[in-house]
Amino acid sequence: MRVILSDLRQLKQEQELEFELIDVPSPLEKLTVNFLEKSSLASINIPVTKMDQDNIFRIKINPIKFEFENNGQSEFNWQIYLSFTNSDNDYMIQVESEYLSDRHQTSLESYIQASADSAEMAVLNLHTHQSKMAFTASAANLSEDQLQITGHRLIDGIPLENMKMILRGKDTTSHMEYPIEKSGLKGLFIARIPLKDIPSDSIQEIYIQFNYDGQLLEQRIMLAKTLAGQNIQAQLTKEQVLMLDKSLDNGLLIKSFPAPTFSEKLATIPEKAANGAQTGRDLMEKVNLVRLRRLFKRGHRPFDQSTIIFESFGGRQVSDSPYAIYKLFKELYPGFNFIWSIDRSQKAFCKENGIAYIIRRTAKWVRTLEKAQYWISNARFPSWVRKPNYLTYIQTWHGTPLKKLGLDIENVSMPGTTTAKYHVNFVKEANRWDALVSPNDYSTRIFRSAFGYNNQILKVGYPRNDELINSSKDDVRELKIKLGIPLDKKVVMYAPTYRDNQFAAKGKYTFELPFSLSDFKKKFGEDTVLILRMHYLISNALDISDYQDFVYDYSSYPNISDLYLVSDMLITDYSSVFFDYAYLKRPILFYPYDYHLYKDELRGFYLDYERELPGQIAQNESELLDGIQAGLANSDMAENKKFMKFYKRFCAINDGLSSLKVVNYVVHQIEKNS
Repeated sequence: MRVILSDLRQLKQEQELEFELIDVPSPLEKLTVNFLEKSSLASINIPVTKMDQDNIFRIKINPIKFEFENNGQSEFNWQIYLSFTNSDNDYMIQVESEYLSDRHQTSLESYIQASADSAEMAVLNLHTHQSKMAFTASAANLSEDQLQITGHRLIDGIPLENMKMILRGKDTTSHMEYPIEKSGLKGLFIARIPLKDIPSDSIQEIYIQFNYDGQLLEQRIMLAKTLAGQNIQAQLTKEQVLMLDKSLDNGLLIKSFPAPTFSEKLATIPEKAANGAQTGRDLMEKVNLVRLRRLFKRGHRPFDQSTIIFESFGGRQVSDSPYAIYKLFKELYPGFNFIWSIDRSQKAFCKENGIAYIIRRTAKWVRTLEKAQYWISNARFPSWVRKPNYLTYIQTWHGTPLKKLGLDIENVSMPGTTTAKYHVNFVKEANRWDALVSPNDYSTRIFRSAFGYNNQILKVGYPRNDELINSSKDDVRELKIKLGIPLDKKVVMYAPTYRDNQFAAKGKYTFELPFSLSDFKKKFGEDTVLILRMHYLISNALDISDYQDFVYDYSSYPNISDLYLVSDMLITDYSSVFFDYAYLKRPILFYPYDYHLYKDELRGFYLDYERELPGQIAQNESELLDGIQAGLANSDMAENKKFMKFYKRFCAINDGLSSLKVVNYVVHQIEKNS
């Protein structure tokens, strides 16, 4: 049996730890979580009172009880064990760690964090006796014209108010103040300091001021981690260069100094020449080393710089959870090397958005994949793509499963494969994943069984859904303007799945709309528009030329979350999109016009489709139109008990910081391997 610490959630004055059991013998009795502090050998035991049906259990702890006086000890590292009784025998096993949490500030002087030791066993770190004058930021970066600082704006669940950033000259009396705004991610702030304000030839210390629990506080900005992966240098003018640095106590500094003159640059030429000669010798040694390594085994030497490859839907899009992770990674750690694996169709998008890319199935693509240290993808790579042993493969997947997956599909009817071949390839690919992102307990259980998967699961929610949690009404308005959707009309979105049995040949799928656009427009056309979002496997384009003022086809639009945000209700059938749309607590109408065929002859379902869905089921076109009318009349489902039961089961895990949690996981791997 294995026990995994799968989550750490911050509550007011308490922390909730979540554990997952794998390969469970039965019956288990007298379950107790045992904490052992490594230095003092102190122990705390907490009995488990309730086990979920998916072999998940949770306990709550008060961090105050995990610190004590021990010769001035200020850091407590608690190893975690689970003891239990099985068949009258007593057992104790050590708990593994699924992912690393961000630090949770429990007071002005302490924080708690779930970590892992060198053997990937769970450790609960409690740090106390921090200086009340220190505030640890998450990241700091210099862009062309501003310094950006990101951090958490909560302590013990209490929001910080009236926040401002202050720059003070280290050796002068200069004093500058700047407002702080909420970040796009829940619970974070971002400060933007114009570089033009930084005095020439100066060193500025950075402080933060805020109100917390009735106190006005001012603290020095610290960075506990290295500056690796962050932009630390910028040339403001020909005469002025700026650089981020840290003092000996980790205090963040921004230094301004004159750019080197022409004569100073000229004076460095002999030194550069000597360095160049040495670099040449070093290069020859590296070439020779590579040649020798290749004599021993096939493969490629990894890039010197940490390199992360992103791919979405086999390169057909730059989208979904990999894109959400990429954007945050680029913001917080722009010093790492990020490359997208794309089809040629995505070249224009990448060029327009300044995204580094490689074209799939080229020689450069093979070399880059093999030399990278990290892959982040939401779909499977081809089975013939070799994964190097130094590479970490993070699989985000692309939906909460409604339809059966992998080994659970008893009869695979897709072109170009057989059921047995499909099962073998699925398990083989899944075993290459080092970490798999899961949106909820339900998905975790299915992923374990359907993929034959026993590696790490990062149960943090889907990063692509951070946007749904963190967006405002103004964001929705801007999206409607961007998409060309009238601001004065309601929006209905139709997003069906593809059918495994509707194909003409390998790679060619067919689909027809199962309702009349004329009837739809006649009933709702005056104040409503319809968005179509068809599955990417459907190859034939729908002819909507007669409805251009009413129907908008966004099947090729890369970010489906934008379409969720502008829609007042969703119509779907068996697509997993409704699991994501439910985050918005807006009406969902199900139109499974071929339900019995799909359920019995195709892939089948994990849920009880007729009882567990968060919305009404329309059996025919008449019920469909009536359901749309009812949904548009009641756009907020927060008071609907059935809907909210579904929401708590499938959506509640995501706190809007999923992208950050995956970034933290990857950065930990980078630091561990550096």
